[in-house]
Amino acid sequence: MNENNKRGYLKEDFKFFHLKDKKSLDLEFHYHDFNKIIIFLSGNVTYLIEGKAYKLKPWDILFVSSGEIHKPLIDSKQVYDRIVIWINHEFIESHNKNGCNLLNCFSLTKKRKLNILRLDGNGLEDIKYTLDKLDDTCSIEGFGNEILKNALFLELMVYLNRLFMNTYTDKNQQTKDVQYDETVNSLLDYINENLSKDLSIDKLSSIFYVSKYYLMHKFKEQTGYTIHSYIQKKRLIKASEFIKSGKPVTQVYLECGFGDYSNFVRAFKKNFGYAPKEYYKKRKSSYNTTNIEG
Repeated sequence: MNENNKRGYLKEDFKFFHLKDKKSLDLEFHYHDFNKIIIFLSGNVTYLIEGKAYKLKPWDILFVSSGEIHKPLIDSKQVYDRIVIWINHEFIESHNKNGCNLLNCFSLTKKRKLNILRLDGNGLEDIKYTLDKLDDTCSIEGFGNEILKNALFLELMVYLNRLFMNTYTDKNQQTKDVQYDETVNSLLDYINENLSKDLSIDKLSSIFYVSKYYLMHKFKEQTGYTIHSYIQKKRLIKASEFIKSGKPVTQVYLECGFGDYSNFVRAFKKNFGYAPKEYYKKRKSSYNTTNIEG
């Protein structure tokens, strides 16, 4: 996976896409530098996110956080209809008031280790109505259009967060179409919580009491990555987040588990196209909206 698989940085407040097609999309695993919401409308799609496979039903909503590795498996025999929203977290954070965090829905998916919200009748009509208005507003120009788009988007985020907090109670309903390997799932959790530590294959094998060859095979099968490649990618993603926040590079490489500074700089440049210090300066002016995969 190279830098192009990130699909670019998001400088706008948000991007709204209503996509409907019937074609074969052979996509690689990738991640984004921003949060993303997918509202599935129709088709035959299984979405893979961080080792879990979500078999989607109409009006399922997926929350994909920045840095989460994912890809859709799409049956090209059926029309794939979906709404995709790219979210600039800085825009959202500027509207958080009175303890109301509109990114809470993404925090909850990480905490619950479940990226799907499956709606029943409660609240679904509000979501549909707001999405219809937002879709119409994004496709036309008019007086105050930008203000109206932002207002409708914020309204949608309020509704989604309310649903997470008030109606997310039936875990069996949420998870019955989710498949994953328990060992790999636990391994993914451990890796992401311990990126600064020794994550060698031998070490992981001893921690999980599993043959390293079995572990490597199951991990690649479930995630599309070798264990080494996944750890390297996650360390680099974490490093990029630290660098964007202004943390010194000489501190970042140690906190992200890179034992050697030169190797870190070389790996960072290969992945992001810039050395760490240059990346910090360039990222705010870089933006690429190609390859909207859905």
